[in-house]
Amino acid sequence: MKASPRQADGALGELVGFGRLLRGRGLPVGTGRILAFCRALAALAPFDRDGLYWAGRLTMVSHKGQLPAYEAAFKAYFPAERDDALAVIAGWLQNVELPPELEVTVEEGLAEDGWRAGADGEGGEQEALVGVLASGAEVLRAKSFEELNEAERAQANAIIRSLALHLPVRHSRRWRPSPHGRRFDQRRTLRASLRTQGEPFQRAWRARRRKPRPLVLVLDVSGSMSAYSRALMQFGFAAIRAGRRVEVFCFGTRLTRVTRALRRSEPDDALREVAAGVVDWDGGTRIGASVKELLDRYGQHAFLRGSVVVLCSDGLERGDPAVLGAQMARLGRLAHQLVWVNPLKGSPRYEPLARGMAAALPHVDRFLPGHNLQSLEALSKVVGR
Repeated sequence: MKASPRQADGALGELVGFGRLLRGRGLPVGTGRILAFCRALAALAPFDRDGLYWAGRLTMVSHKGQLPAYEAAFKAYFPAERDDALAVIAGWLQNVELPPELEVTVEEGLAEDGWRAGADGEGGEQEALVGVLASGAEVLRAKSFEELNEAERAQANAIIRSLALHLPVRHSRRWRPSPHGRRFDQRRTLRASLRTQGEPFQRAWRARRRKPRPLVLVLDVSGSMSAYSRALMQFGFAAIRAGRRVEVFCFGTRLTRVTRALRRSEPDDALREVAAGVVDWDGGTRIGASVKELLDRYGQHAFLRGSVVVLCSDGLERGDPAVLGAQMARLGRLAHQLVWVNPLKGSPRYEPLARGMAAALPHVDRFLPGHNLQSLEALSKVVGR
């Protein structure tokens, strides 16, 4: 899909204008850094305000002494009221490939400051900057959530929220017109033949409608999952944005439905509301009792029957493993597919020897890791199939 010239000029003008503001505040920003900034945003698209901030910070800032100037410039140039500019930039970068003449356009935009190509020594650093950026993103995707620092954790959260998660689909009982359906549509064929003196020159066909299958996320927020629970909650926020047929629950020693809280438009507000409503965060783990409560309270609801259920937990059950095995068997009979995501599975030495995990595995359709960005990206693909 090709962006209009007006949209491209407006988006690129916003990015070059931000680079000019940073140069005016003493940061050595030239063509190379702005090109790296554009490519970083293109790799993140679609992105939110946090993604824009971190892409600029990674590509425009050379050392920590420049951080105060960068943050002040970012707040001044991209205030909360300027969501229109953010939408223009995101829409342009999501729909086009960056043109080869981008470097010339950036140089022309910066020339108004009297900037000359190579004046700040960045002409030969462009490829290195892009390579470092790609390498850093790849390292972050492969790094375990428990090893991230605060800055990396914020960047990872922004990437998780931008995951393109698609809901699974199923065939409904209703039929719809289709050019290549499996059932002959006699009524539409006869109706069309009235235009050709009763000769059925064109045959009509029908196929079953396809509609989204419900998705249910059950997330462990106990103390043993503290390094991963916030990232999994960000995944739940991304799943909620995929459609209305998504339900999210979290549990430690009791089950809490957090779907309504995660439907907030701002992720920080949603997570604060979840934290206020979940009283057993970072507490003990009773997986079997929580699954039983889910089935007893919501087993007759339409969102659970025939759904794809994703249960995220390390399997360290403190209750009776026999209860967990029996409840997983119930859940497996009710759901279309049962996926267990265990962050511990990311270790090559991991074996599911814990009593809770051993009791649950016979009833699980897919057993996946969930310790880093790569594993969550793989999970989103499995869910969408």
